[in-house]
Amino acid sequence: MAIYTHDEKLNIYDSHTHLNDDTFYDEVPAYLARAKHFGVNQMNIVGSDAVLNERALQLAHDYDQLHAIVGWHPENAKDYNQTVEKQLIEQLADPAVVAMGEMGLDYHWDTSPQDVQRDVFARQVQIAKDLHLPISVHDRDAFEDTYKILKAADVRDIGGVMHSFNGDPEWLKKFLDLGMHISYSGVASFKNAKEVHESVKQTPLEMLLVETDAPYLTPTPYRGKQNEPGFTKFVVDAIAQLREMSAKEVADATFANTVQLFGSHHAKD
Repeated sequence: MAIYTHDEKLNIYDSHTHLNDDTFYDEVPAYLARAKHFGVNQMNIVGSDAVLNERALQLAHDYDQLHAIVGWHPENAKDYNQTVEKQLIEQLADPAVVAMGEMGLDYHWDTSPQDVQRDVFARQVQIAKDLHLPISVHDRDAFEDTYKILKAADVRDIGGVMHSFNGDPEWLKKFLDLGMHISYSGVASFKNAKEVHESVKQTPLEMLLVETDAPYLTPTPYRGKQNEPGFTKFVVDAIAQLREMSAKEVADATFANTVQLFGSHHAKD
């Protein structure tokens, strides 16, 4: 089993993290320094409600290596209205924004009615299409309906990412067929996540992204502790082992893929 040391010259892009979360927000410089130590040099800061969207934008303006994704999380779908939508559309015009999200369906927590979640998800996909922005999709216990909405909208022209993908190879193929990129989180490092391991192996290298989703889903060897963006390095290590590649090959490929997907929108002033 390959062991990769911290001093290997890696250049990693955490495609989905939450430095806008209360956990990190008052200590962002410290977490950025720790991330740099692990070779994590670019990050997408992902919003999900009014406060976290505003913070994502603020961080993206304050730090060159941070990029904002703003949208409305399915858990908050019941609070979506015309005022929210108007503000979102204004925020999406900001040059620091690289995508719309996170949006999608969450039937696990079920904090908003499922029909409302579907309506709000479909509406956001349409806005992203109108603005020609890629999308960041949250899908928990809702593969079938998520797939239906993305397929009906035909998102191939804007592209996007299934964030923290935890499906089997059959679902992997379905979302790849829609033109979606696939991002793996710390779950890829979990010993018993066999279906995810198979999906990692079968994801075309050019469609593969990595993320932490910090502060959630901490990878091995830090599982049980609070996650942070620097730990994307251990997601890279896990994928490298599963695919029998070097960590540098995985880091370089996923970095390039993330820049390609979101990069035309890296047009900050």
